[in-house]
This record gives sequence, C-alpha cells and structure tokens, in this order.
Amino acid sequence: MTEPATFSVALANETATAHLMADLALLVGAGDVITLSGDLGAGKTAAARAMIRYLADDDALEVPSPTFTLAQSYDLAPFPLIHADLYRINDASELEEIGLSPLPEGTLALIEWPERAQGALPDDRIDIAFSHRPAFGSSARAAEITGHGKAAAQVARLSALRMFLDGAGHMDAKRQRMPGDASTRSYARLLGDDGTEILMNSPRRPDGPAIYRGKSYSAAVHLAEDVKPFVAIAGGLRERGFSAPAIRHADLDQGFLITEDFGSDGIVEGDPPRPIAERYEAATDMLAALHRERLPDILLLTPQETYHIPVFDIDAWLVEVGLMLEWYMPDRGTEPTPELRAEFVAMWRQLLERPAAAARTWVMRDFHSPNIIWLGERGGILRVGVIDFQDTVLGPAAYDLVSLLQDARIDVPEQLELALLTRYIKARRMADEHFDPAHFAELYAIMSAQRNTRLLGTFARLNRRDGKPHYLRHQPRIWTYLNRSLAHPALSGFRAWYAANVPPPVP
Repeated sequence: MTEPATFSVALANETATAHLMADLALLVGAGDVITLSGDLGAGKTAAARAMIRYLADDDALEVPSPTFTLAQSYDLAPFPLIHADLYRINDASELEEIGLSPLPEGTLALIEWPERAQGALPDDRIDIAFSHRPAFGSSARAAEITGHGKAAAQVARLSALRMFLDGAGHMDAKRQRMPGDASTRSYARLLGDDGTEILMNSPRRPDGPAIYRGKSYSAAVHLAEDVKPFVAIAGGLRERGFSAPAIRHADLDQGFLITEDFGSDGIVEGDPPRPIAERYEAATDMLAALHRERLPDILLLTPQETYHIPVFDIDAWLVEVGLMLEWYMPDRGTEPTPELRAEFVAMWRQLLERPAAAARTWVMRDFHSPNIIWLGERGGILRVGVIDFQDTVLGPAAYDLVSLLQDARIDVPEQLELALLTRYIKARRMADEHFDPAHFAELYAIMSAQRNTRLLGTFARLNRRDGKPHYLRHQPRIWTYLNRSLAHPALSGFRAWYAANVPPPVP
C-alpha cells in the first residue's frame, strides 16, 4: 500500500489560499477527489471557491456555499466539477440521495465536511485540513495537505511545485489558468509586478503501456517523456536566431519550467478561425530559413549534459500510422483482418523508404496554429514565435510544412496551401540551386499521407482512451487533407487501398 504524503502550508490570507488551490488545480483532473475539512469559518468554502474560479478562468464567478443545496455542479472547460457540503447529512447512506454515491465519473469532486461520510469516500483522495492561526492575523490559516493512495504522488508533486515557485521568487504571483493540450502537460500564466511568465508542469510520464516491442507509444515514436528536450531545443532555436521562449527557471528532474511569455496573439482570426495570410507567409519563411541551416544532432542541455535528437525513422512512422488500424478503423465499425494489417504495413514500409533516405533537418512535428504566437513587435521571421517543439526529431523538411499548411484544427484553403508551398520551394531554390522541387513535392505528399493517417488514429484514441471526444470534430478536415495528398501520382496505390478499406469519418 502506498504511504500517504503530507505537507503543511501557512496561508497569510485568502490570496495565499487562492495561490495554493491554483497550484493544486494544475496537478489534478477529472475523477480526482479533494476533501476540505476544518471548523466553521476555517476557510473550506473560500478554498473551494478559489479553485472553481481558477478553473473557470473567472475571478467574478458566483460560487455559493452548497450548505443548503448539498451539492453544486459546474460544467467547466477542462472537466466537470461538483462542489459538495456534507454538514447537514447524518449518515454516509444519504450520499446516494444527493448523487455522491457513487461519485460522478469524469468529474473533479470538492467535498466539505468529509468526516460526515467516514468510510464512504474513495481511498485515492487528497485531504486538506484547514485551521485558524489567530496569532498571525484574523485571516491567517494553516493547511495540512495529505494524499492517500494514488493521490500521494500528486501531493508530493504539489510540495515540489511550491518549493520550485518559492525558489524562483514567484510564490506571490497571481496564477491564471491556461488551456492545456493533448498531452499530460499543464500550464499557468504567472502575473507579477515585473510582467508575466509561463509556468509549465511537465511530469515525466510515458504515453501508454510498453506494447510496441517493449516500448511505450511515446518511446516508440520518440515523443518527449520529460522536459529536457524542450529546454535543449529552445536553446538551439534561440542560438540560431529563431523566436523560442527563454527559459527563466528550470527543475529538469521534477519537470517544472518558468519561461518567457509570448502572449496569445496567434496566426488565425475569426470564428470559425481562418489563416491570416501574412502570418502564414512569415511562418513558411521561418521554416525555409530553418531548413537552410546546417543543424546539429546533439545540443547542449546543461554545462555537464548534452541532448541527442532522435531520428524520425521508418519504425516510428509505422507505429504512428498503425493507430489507424488500432483505433480509427474499429471506431468506424471496421476490424482489420490480420491479412489486411500485414498488407497495410508492407505497403507503408516500402513507401517510407523515400523520406527515410531524404536529407534530415529538425522536425518540430506540431508546427501549426495552436503552437505559433505572433510577435508583431519583432521583425521578419522573428515575428514567428514557436512554443511547442519538445518532440523534435531528425527527419524530412516536408513534415513541418505539412503540419503548417494542413492544420488539423482549422481549414486551410487548398489555394492558400498551394501558394505557400510554392513560396517555400522558391525560397529553398534561391538558397540552394540543387534543391529539387518535384522531389520535395513528392515527399510533401508522402508526409501528408503519413501524418493525416496518424491523426485520424490519434484523435480516435483521444476519444476512446482519454475521454476527449471534442477531437473527433477535426476528423473530416483531416480526411480532406489526406485525400489531397493521395491524389499525388506516387500514392496512386494508396488511394485505391484507402478507398476500398478505410471508411470516412462521421461528418
């Protein structure tokens, strides 16, 4: 049995309580349970209100005490939340009447007066016991935080995070929630007297069990499993004159970073969002400039440690496209036979020999609108700020151009895609007379087919495995991009195979 993890915090006022609950919100998620205990007026409801407002990104959100309603639900952006007060129940058997036994699935639960339901709460939970500290002021409190079962690791990480923030001089900074991504990372904006910075929480964690020849999915396809690649690639980009965030403070072992804040001005506009042509042109120019450089395979991480950029090889590509067989096709009611699986893999293995033989550069992998910040006060390609590159590998230059021009989350009109593809090819030709446009266009089509095949599977997996159904709405767009690439003569056999065997997504 996992030993509980406990630490105590002195809270001078409600602002300090809000900071604590924001830090905890960075580490918890759907299905977690947090209990809040203490005497009347000890600060339980204030703590719950602070967390709810942080998760809602609304400091003025009305959060009434659930003393009389017993339970209050909130449909928040990251996940649903239920705030309960058990003061008026007499027996744990009453929990079923108010919808707390069993607790709602996929919901973060904040429960005041948990002692009223002793023995009925889950073994895996976080307990926060508040107490008055009148000697230090009327609003001063102490909080003892204990993690039980699986939650012990979360409490230990909370303690480490608080130490990191204190050491970096940011304990008093206001925390502002930032939306996360499809990974296990989470982010907050730190607002202080000297401006804003970004807090990144990047716990070391493989993506899935070791089922790919003894490796997790993330290891098999060379996804970052800790924060070190981000630090190394950020330094490599900045040294070469590209706009990547400066690392202000780092704990490489724990996976905490404080970085430069690029703001939130993107390269799309409108609702639904559409590309801003000038900014997409600058992003295309930035890629052409990067791909003209002779880039190293090894980067300095610390004065004593280097980072070796992994190679985006055929084995990794095959694991990625295999997500279509594992997740997308079953999700569409088709279970591939062993013969069909073997045919799919053999077909892809042969095609992927072409990009595997191409010249290699840094491939950031997710170089698209959510990860590009527009820095309008800078000039030229420095206006293109990149914030997601921890999964960088060595591979064909065409891959990142596909990521940009076939953005999985927004519609890039085909006319704009072709204009920017031509712009990129012209820029490369001007710098290198040996650059072959026809060969690059073929690699672009192959990498498009590979990436979009993978994305169909990835988004089906995010729905089925991770409970993130909103990614499914992007599948029709990905299907459109995929069929654009399958129109290339080099992929004629694939076009026929997909038409015969792969059902389209639900519109």
